[in-house]
Amino acid sequence: MLSYDTQNFGEGGNTRPHAEMLKAKWDAAGVSSKIIPTPQPDNVHLVARIEGDASNDPLLLLGHSDVVPVEREQWSVDPFGGVVKGGMVYGRGALDMKGANAAFISALLRHVSEGAKFDRDIIVLTDADEEAGSYGSAWLAQNHWDEIDAGMVLTEGGWFLAQEDGRTPMMITVTRQDKQYFNIDVTAEATATHSSKPIPDAAVVKLSRALARLGEWSAPVRITPVTRRYFEALARATEDERWARAIRQMLGARNAAVRERAAKVVVSRSDYPWLHSALLRTTHSFVIAEAGYKENVIPSTATARLNCRGLPGGQTPQQFMAQLRRVAGDDVTLEFQRYEGESDEDVEARLAQPKIASSVDSPLYRAIAASARATYPEAVFAPALFEAGTSLGPWVERGVPGYGVYPYVLDGPSLVTMHGNDERIGVQALRQGTEFMYGVFDRFRR
Repeated sequence: MLSYDTQNFGEGGNTRPHAEMLKAKWDAAGVSSKIIPTPQPDNVHLVARIEGDASNDPLLLLGHSDVVPVEREQWSVDPFGGVVKGGMVYGRGALDMKGANAAFISALLRHVSEGAKFDRDIIVLTDADEEAGSYGSAWLAQNHWDEIDAGMVLTEGGWFLAQEDGRTPMMITVTRQDKQYFNIDVTAEATATHSSKPIPDAAVVKLSRALARLGEWSAPVRITPVTRRYFEALARATEDERWARAIRQMLGARNAAVRERAAKVVVSRSDYPWLHSALLRTTHSFVIAEAGYKENVIPSTATARLNCRGLPGGQTPQQFMAQLRRVAGDDVTLEFQRYEGESDEDVEARLAQPKIASSVDSPLYRAIAASARATYPEAVFAPALFEAGTSLGPWVERGVPGYGVYPYVLDGPSLVTMHGNDERIGVQALRQGTEFMYGVFDRFRR
């Protein structure tokens, strides 16, 4: 999988060769599979179906084949070489999410090779355009719902965290809710003039000052029912008693000031600080900046895009925007990103769509919990919020429960490589994660 270059630069990737490779695997195992083309050339979905008892709603496994682009010069290995070094597998998508796909599919193929019969159909959707593009799961649901109609869905999401040694499993999580995705554009305007005559209120300077203020600011900590359950489990799971005390203090805080102070300790003592900060608040990250068109012209406009992840049950995007405007100051304007053809009403409707938390009372959730306890008996299992987003929307919006796991134990430095340089996963962690997935599917054997 890692040897296939499925980079998505914004308009979809070339996923056909990857899909054809997987189709050959399914065909060899006697499993029906089908490539579904999209209007974008060579940007395809693959659907495989293992037939079971049709009286129960199918289980669908959702794993995207596209990956974010790489900065090749920043990698120490070929990002599409599938290099194994020092007990780690390197490659773009090793974490997000070809590693998870490999665990899902390998575990299922093992069951198939054993002649397994399942209590329902199991559908495996290897989708395109998850990272970007117009023909992802929403397009597939609109045009081919009969192929992907299911009663439960499992995709990427929950992290398997390690103790301080980076190896011993500490906490196994399954995500049941995504954060809300939206972008905000920050723009500064000023006089355009010749670059030989610098001006103090140049657009780039104004924007830089505003971004510096925004970079030093974080949204307030909010504890939601989903994140409360996660952090309660984390306090039980850690061997660091000072960290556990800080977590309990944060959860028990009776006012915002105490909560904020405790949260700073929680994040600072975590081996996964960026993850745990993101689970506590709505976040904003600077991702794209645009200014200028010629080296001897001071431009009249400068813009930066903030990618935001809204905390469900916390601030609304509009409330968050109001806070950002106060912090950024009057030299810039802030606007929600508008997709092509969207009206003001469309933007408001999109931002108002709730992120629903899936039930913890379903056959799939129980199967995940049982396999977690069997595979990682020393770890604590808990449901969680996903700090990012997935392709689950079309199912969750129809009332279908959706969950997420990245089925491998990761240390903090490895987790940071997701969408970064030298993305990697431990060989042994992937093997154990595949056993975990085998255990999940075993709960659906007849």
